[in-house]
Amino acid sequence: MRKKIFSGVQPTGNLHLGNYLGAIKNFVELSNQKDNECVFCVVDLHAITIKQDPKQLKRNIRETAATFIASGIDPNSSIIFNQSMVSAHSECAWILSCVSKIGWLNRMTQFKEKAGKDKEKASIGLYSYPVLMAADILLYDATHVPVGNDQKQHLELCRDIAQKFNNDFDALDFLKVPEPLIQKQFSRIMSLKDGLKKMSKSDPSDLSRINLTDEKDVILNKIKKAKTDPMPMPTDVMNLSARPEAENLLGIYSSLRSQGLEESINEFKGKQFSEFKERLSETLIEKIEPISREIKKLLNDEKYLDQILFNGSEKANKIASKKIKEIKQLVGF
Repeated sequence: MRKKIFSGVQPTGNLHLGNYLGAIKNFVELSNQKDNECVFCVVDLHAITIKQDPKQLKRNIRETAATFIASGIDPNSSIIFNQSMVSAHSECAWILSCVSKIGWLNRMTQFKEKAGKDKEKASIGLYSYPVLMAADILLYDATHVPVGNDQKQHLELCRDIAQKFNNDFDALDFLKVPEPLIQKQFSRIMSLKDGLKKMSKSDPSDLSRINLTDEKDVILNKIKKAKTDPMPMPTDVMNLSARPEAENLLGIYSSLRSQGLEESINEFKGKQFSEFKERLSETLIEKIEPISREIKKLLNDEKYLDQILFNGSEKANKIASKKIKEIKQLVGF
């Protein structure tokens, strides 16, 4: 059966290796399977749940689209667009927010984490973010959604919202209940400076991450300085349980090589960490440098990127406008 896949990436700028291995690499693989119909959205409406510099946001939207294309997603066979260009997303989010329950949203752990102790100062948009995410998915009758562990709870909410809408308006199977596509390995890439912290662009140290725009010398330096431990290279997977930095670096290498952890461990068993780091650097440069070059090239052609997003939004709008029209009819508008 043909899978309809929807996923989105926030245009936060400065995308890094964690974004690539945790999501975008998987998107590329899914888009290259001929039985899949893929929609990839630059979720700029989600981005404004926290204050953005308007000029930087525009650049980040283009950079995210450029990263999709540079990584290998073909805009001719998959839809690439930015969310704000398709008004059905905002309309659908409001209708679904009138179906959703406050109790469901109160259970969302990501809001608690992002809002911190002073929830009173958080925006309503940050609180209702998961309802907009549900609208994004349900407008395209997506059958499958690639999610990491941090978004799993939001997809469960999306499924609950779809089922409640269908029950409330006596419309069996009208909103398709999507299935998660969970990347079992290497979905969470950790900091190069602390194997217990997720790789993040908000980390004050640039040495904590590999940016997708990093050049050869920068990558070499970052891997050379990446934190390890005084023990020798592990001999089996069980040795990694108490060695987060070693596990992270081996996970990065394994994901880039599309092989299992055991295979990577066997490859470097009995060797020095310095030899492993050298091979890891070579692999990173081989995989990331072409993406970095292409991103920079695409960012120099803003008209081309804007045209890709415009063409994608027209394709997305054809699908979403039909669905929102049917939703309005069911509601009674």
